[in-house]
Amino acid sequence: MFSTIIGALLPVVITLALGFVAGWHQDFDSKQAAILNRMVMLYALPLSLFAGMVQTSRAELMASMSLFALIGVAMVAGYIVTYGISRYLFKRSMSCAALQALAIAGPAVPFIGSSVLGFMFNNESAMPIAVGGILMNIFQVPVTLVLLSLDAQSNAQPDGAPSQRATEILLRHVLTSLKEPVIWAPLLALAFILLGISLPSALNSSFELLGRATGGVALFASGIILFSQKVMLNAAVTVSVVARNLIIPLGIWLLARSVGADATTISEAVLTVAIPSASICVILAVQYQVAEREMASTLFLSTIGSVVTMGGFIVALPG
Repeated sequence: MFSTIIGALLPVVITLALGFVAGWHQDFDSKQAAILNRMVMLYALPLSLFAGMVQTSRAELMASMSLFALIGVAMVAGYIVTYGISRYLFKRSMSCAALQALAIAGPAVPFIGSSVLGFMFNNESAMPIAVGGILMNIFQVPVTLVLLSLDAQSNAQPDGAPSQRATEILLRHVLTSLKEPVIWAPLLALAFILLGISLPSALNSSFELLGRATGGVALFASGIILFSQKVMLNAAVTVSVVARNLIIPLGIWLLARSVGADATTISEAVLTVAIPSASICVILAVQYQVAEREMASTLFLSTIGSVVTMGGFIVALPG
């Protein structure tokens, strides 16, 4: 069991640490990390999501509705609830609340799911990875981009600027978000699945070549940013890490048991949502220059802490 935990999570920790060392050694700086993140967002991650999802058959997608629903509750309802608490109870800015919601409700499934879940479930990992990728990139990322853009625009406007065009602004930013490759690539793959369109294996392998760099490059760049921002531990970071690593996975475990899900579905759902925070929250924080240090610290502590928390879930889960 210990070898399973180490085999699944050690590559993540080491890659993040290598990025930190690269920043400390001054091989890369935060500006170069932003360039690496841009490559991930525009090319590697969209290709990874498309290539991974398009291999899923329509029958497999339909047969996994219970898994889809459980992960959906964690990633969609979790995002909405977290944003509401952060924004209206703790009075955080729209941007900070959106990034915190993404850090808490967004496990790094598209980035490191293949290395973590693939190690534990082999070929069966394709479905939870696809589900997590769909939800993150069809719901979480677009909503976060819209909220970040709206907040940036409202901060740039003079006091007293008219607000009656809020709906129009929101619609414009939604349409702008849909132009991002990280958004339309999984949507295109989903359309291919529903229409029963398959791609030649050689073409799909061509997409996977760069796509396989996603997790490593994103974590490496996050390590560089982590060095430049320095780790901090405050109330917001602590709450985010505890909620991401413990509260959401435990909640999904209880929900899955209450609805009578089978042991395999429970294990796949819980371990999927127990994966640490995604580096996308750091990428977006750097892009919009909001809460960079908080997001980098959350990513680091969530990743390190997941060795214990995911290890505990692996031991305790059925099957």
